[in-house]
Formats: sequence, structure tokens, C-alpha cells
Amino acid sequence: MKNGGTGCAALRVWLPIGLLGVALALAGAHETQRVLAQSPAAPASPPVAKVRVVTDEYFGTKVQDPYRYMEKLEDPEVQEWFKQQDAYTRSVLSQIPGRARLLERIKEFDQTGPPRISSLTRFENDRLYYERRLPGESVAKLFVRKGLQGREQLLVDPNQYAAKPGEHFTLDYYFPSYDGRYVAFGVSPSGSEDAVIHILDTSTGRETGEAIDRSWYGGISWLPDQKSFFHIRFQKLAEGADPAERRLKSRVYLHRVGTDPESDAAVFGYGVIDEIKLEPSDTSTVVSLPGVPYALALVSRGFSNDLTIYRIPLEALGKPGTKWQRIISTDDGVVNFDIHGDSLYLVTHKDAPRSKLVRTSLANPDLAHAHVVIPPGEAVIGDLAAMADALYVQRLDGAAGKLARLTYPEGPAREIVLPVSGSVGIAGADPRLEGIFFRLTAWTSAPKYYEYMPKSGSVADTKIQPVGAHDDPADVESREVKAPSYDGTLVPLSIIFKKGIQLDGSHPTLLWGYGAYAITMNPVFNPRWLAWLERGGVLAVAHVRGGGEYGEEWHRGGMLGNKHNTWRDFIACAEYLVKNGYTSPAHLGGQGGSAGGILIGRAFTERPDLFAAALDDVGLSDMIRDMFSPDGALNVPEYGGLETEDGFRNLLEISAYYHVKDGGQYPAVLITTGMNDPRVVPWEPGKMAARLQAATGSKRPVLLRVDYQGGHGTIGGTSAQAQELLADQYSFLLWQFGDPEFQPPSRANANPGRR
Repeated sequence: MKNGGTGCAALRVWLPIGLLGVALALAGAHETQRVLAQSPAAPASPPVAKVRVVTDEYFGTKVQDPYRYMEKLEDPEVQEWFKQQDAYTRSVLSQIPGRARLLERIKEFDQTGPPRISSLTRFENDRLYYERRLPGESVAKLFVRKGLQGREQLLVDPNQYAAKPGEHFTLDYYFPSYDGRYVAFGVSPSGSEDAVIHILDTSTGRETGEAIDRSWYGGISWLPDQKSFFHIRFQKLAEGADPAERRLKSRVYLHRVGTDPESDAAVFGYGVIDEIKLEPSDTSTVVSLPGVPYALALVSRGFSNDLTIYRIPLEALGKPGTKWQRIISTDDGVVNFDIHGDSLYLVTHKDAPRSKLVRTSLANPDLAHAHVVIPPGEAVIGDLAAMADALYVQRLDGAAGKLARLTYPEGPAREIVLPVSGSVGIAGADPRLEGIFFRLTAWTSAPKYYEYMPKSGSVADTKIQPVGAHDDPADVESREVKAPSYDGTLVPLSIIFKKGIQLDGSHPTLLWGYGAYAITMNPVFNPRWLAWLERGGVLAVAHVRGGGEYGEEWHRGGMLGNKHNTWRDFIACAEYLVKNGYTSPAHLGGQGGSAGGILIGRAFTERPDLFAAALDDVGLSDMIRDMFSPDGALNVPEYGGLETEDGFRNLLEISAYYHVKDGGQYPAVLITTGMNDPRVVPWEPGKMAARLQAATGSKRPVLLRVDYQGGHGTIGGTSAQAQELLADQYSFLLWQFGDPEFQPPSRANANPGRR
């Protein structure tokens, strides 16, 4: 649904700036850190981690963990090891001759572009809210304007919250009231995602004074009075409590502007309603929409996409004797919804692996007899927008996004002709408006916002996003192919390269994959890529199982006991690139981040001969111990848990940390982490780096890059951090691929040109 930004809590997702840079800037090196790293204090070799084996036994299987002590990040010994690792890594990377020139080129592509517009939402009276980042600005700011030609007004500058040099704040989310009087928004420091909700009174231009902490997801939804809103808040941990409890037992509260947040009443969530038993890992949000007489509570189990939905009359909320009624259960396979009048539209994968759209009554829901609006087909149904004139449906058919318009009550679905073949994102909007704004982008062209006008049936560029000199490069093309995996499954593979390259196996190539939580890797674009492509480099995206490219069947094909398909699909895509002349193993790098750490870690531990280098970014690598981290319980639906033998064996199989073998001929690996990362705790990449450094027999470098002002990958970083990290990653790859311009002075543990 796309109604003023309301919806479900965000899933864990990480998109690397090297390939998918339209996301927030990736957490990277602060310039002052780089200066320090180049000082004589940098060690001549990476510090050796002490081995202190801890052995656990699960279902008769003993699991040895040589670096368990690293999980105590507050330990001075551990802290010093991380600092020395980072100092060594930055000294090595700074000595790559071509790095400085490459960084300047990345900056040139980035800073000579236009202002970048994102998170556009549209409200009555022609109010347009959006985030904008100018070239050279570190983070995006929030603006509003009246109409496409109106004068823009600054609402929120996250920089105002920084209290000391080197600190930065990021705007995590914003939710205007429907009348425009207030804007509730969340800001967090240094990639931590630990958001605090503030409220701006637009009539005065000043904040109302409340500061609601522990508001990771926000989940803000305004009530009809336009002075109250629902919001999600996590529990306050007692002193000495286990940090892994932080992401559990969340609740939804009702806040009235101008009152003390500590007096907010809990209306839904863990332990709030006796007859609704929720697990600690369940996440809830409560939604109120204009003209809808009910509040809807949405519950997801951990990071599962399947929703349970409850309903209560708005007027009865909080009154004794009135109960929430469950109208959708997880067995119904509902992953998205929207409402128009009494029509409840549901996207479900039940009996439809690639999804279908059904309609039932909100007042008297009967899913068993729901009317099928869009039957199952090849295209996967994604987002919905129930606007005043029609229901708009976004779908994905391979790499091509589609957009359909259905007049009420349900049809027929008429395709909207799009000016560019690429990914489609419906912009948030007040559902009382007609038509829609949508974002359209491709692998070879930067995103633009378009408007569909129902009276004329036409599509027009809003021009709210200016076009930059590098936004539509004429000399870059993309190709969509399918690579046969080990079991015969055809895996979509997107390949981006400079026109006219010879398929002679010589090109430096970076292959990226993710494959989890049904996340779909839609086409995106970033001018920074051109620094790689102009050198004859190739970028490729493997749409592996575990993602959502072909709906829930594709997701389930790469989760739980099927997770091995994720990295084996990735391996198949790498083999396709080699077989078809794009690259060779000596010039091929693989990349994965967050949940994609499972993919890249298991790919190079299973097929180390296939890659010259790997980028493992804020990656999951020890899924057994991850179960004891803040996200552990939330990950059980996707990967399994330690309570069952099947769950344990799944976790062991997908943990690259336990598959590193002494003497293995591993590729060069650059591992990154952010010390403020709340999702993949830094000890996980740290342990992986220590194990690889001790075990590898290839003499290829294994480097650990630590950002002390960064968090979880792309989330909460600045543009300067993104530029620095991308220069480090590209330079590292070109060094390992043997590019003459990127060969540093000889030093220990650095031996490119293995193949």
C-alpha cells in the first residue's frame, strides 16, 4: 500500500553502493579516519587474533568456535584488535596507486549531477513532500512545495542534531498529517538506526517538543483528528539486560501531539491484549486511513512477509468491552493490502506461487469466497495504491516493471504504457486524490518521477527530478539473460557494461547477489558506477532464489532447507559470465551484504577457484551465534532456529564461518563492518575476518574495514562515506585483478595475479 507512507515494518535489507547506489549512502570511511590510518601507527601486517576455542553441542554435533570472545565488543582486547585491523586495512588501501584518481572520478560523477529527489509523497492541496540531496551535501533534507512549480520550503535538516565534529544524523522516515499541520519524523545518529521521533508544527516552523526514542521502525499513522498518531516503540531495557532483547516485545502506542510520550497508551503489541498472544519476535503496526472507519493492526512474525491482520472500529478503540477481530491469518499468505470504501484488496500467494489479487468486504471479510481481481500469472504483484479514481497495481515480469489501472470495483486491468522499461515504484499519496505519481528507473538511466493523469489517460514527466549530465549515458547498455543453475533452474541475470566491449574474458567484473526475505533486485542506476564502467568493467546482478523475482515460490526456493540454492544460483551466474566471455576467474569479483553475506561467504568457500576477490559487506557469516544477536529471533522464519535439529543443521550449513578450511586457496576478501550496526553485530564480520586470515593458504589478502561512524551498510551513511568506500572496493578489486595502474608496493600478505 502507498498511502502517505503507512505500511508494515521494514525488513532487513542491505543494498551495496557499488551496484545499487540509489539507496542511502553506504557507511564508509570518515576522512579524518583515513588520515589517521596513514600514520606510522598503522601495523605492518594485520594483527593476529588469539584462538580460544569454545565448543557447543547441538543434537549430537559439536561446533567449534575459535573466536567466541570477540562477541564481547566492550572488551579492550577486542576493541584494540578491531582498531588495528582497520588501521592496517586503510594503510594498505591508501597505498594502491590508482585509488586517489579513482576517488576523484567517483566524486566527479557524483557531485556534477543534479539534486537527487527521493521519498516523494503527495497530499491534498497540491502538497508535495520529498527528500532532496544537493551535490556535495552529506545527507538528504526534507522539503515541501505546493505543486510541481511551487517554491520549495525546507522542513527538516538532520544536520541540526549533530552535536560534535564527525557526527552525522540521518532522516529515517517522515509522515505528514493529512491536513499538513504536522510532520512526524525520525532521525538517528551515525548509521545506528536508533531513531527518535520529533514533530514539526508547520504553522510555526518549530518542533512541538516531544522526543520519542526507541522508535526504530516509526510505523506512524495519523488518526482522523490529525492531532494523534499510532507509532511503534521498542521496550526499554533495564541496566545490564541482554542487548539481544532490544528488538523484541515491541508495542504500538497512541500519541497525541503536545503530550508526554511516556504517558502514551499501548493499543497493540506484545502483552497488550490478553486474548491476542504474540511472540516476542512479532512486530506490529496499526494503520488508520482517511474515510476508513476501522483501525487495522498488522502483525508479522520476525522478518516473515506473511501478515496477520486484526480490525477494530476506530470509535471503539480503547473502550472497554470492544475487541480486535482477526480477519487475516498467516495461513492466508497475504503480503500486501489496500482499502477503498468497503473493498479490502489483498495480495496473496495462497494457491498462487507468483501471487494473485483478491477482493473481499472490510466490514464482513470472507477470504474463502473472495473475488479474484487479478488471477495468478507470470508477473508478480507487488505494490497497491487505492486512489479515489481507481486501484493501481505494480507488477514485475522478469526485470520489467508494469503498472496497471483497475476501475472500481475490480476491473478490467488496463496496462499503463511506460516511457522506460525498468522498475516501477508507486509514490506515497493521500488516497483521496486521483491519479498517481510513480518512480521509474532502469539499469542505464537515472530515476525520474512521472504522473499518470486519469482524465487524459496519459503519462508525463513531472520534472521534479532534474536530469544530470551523467544520468542517461549513451555508451552504456544492459542485457537480461538467464543462467542455468546446477539443478536446471534458469536464474535471471542482469549485466551492465559499456557498449562495444569485446567478449574476450578480459573485463574486470563485479557480480552481486542477495537472495533473502523475498526482496526483489529491481533495476536501479547510480552515476558513480560510471567510474567502473568507463574502464571497461562489467557490473552484474544475480537474481537468485530466496529473492522475490518470481514471487513466493522463488523466495521459498532459497529459504530454510533450500538456502543452498541461493549461493549455487550465484555460482551458476558467475560461471555464465565466464563461459560467455564477459570475464574470467582472474578478473571476477563477487559481492554480497547483510543477508547477502551468506551468499558470498558460501560461494567463495564452496568455489574459491571461481573468484579472484570477494566483497563481504556487513555480512551474516555465523548464523548459529546470530541467533543470540538482536535480530536472531526475527530471522528464525527465514533460516530456522536452534530449537529443532532441522533448524540447527540449516544454520550450520549456511554459516560460511564454519566452512572455512585451513589451507584453503581462498580469493582476496575485503570485509566491512560498521561499529554502530544494529542488525549484523560487528563481531560477526570480525570473526569471519579472523578465521579467514588464519586459514587462507592462497597468500591473498583478507582485510577488515571498520567504520566507526557507520552502521548497517547503506543505511544512515553520508555521500562522502559512500564515495570513500566505493573507491576502496573498486581499487581493491582492480588490484587483485592485476590492473597495472592499481599495483601497490610489495608488502606481506598481498599477492595479486594468482591466476
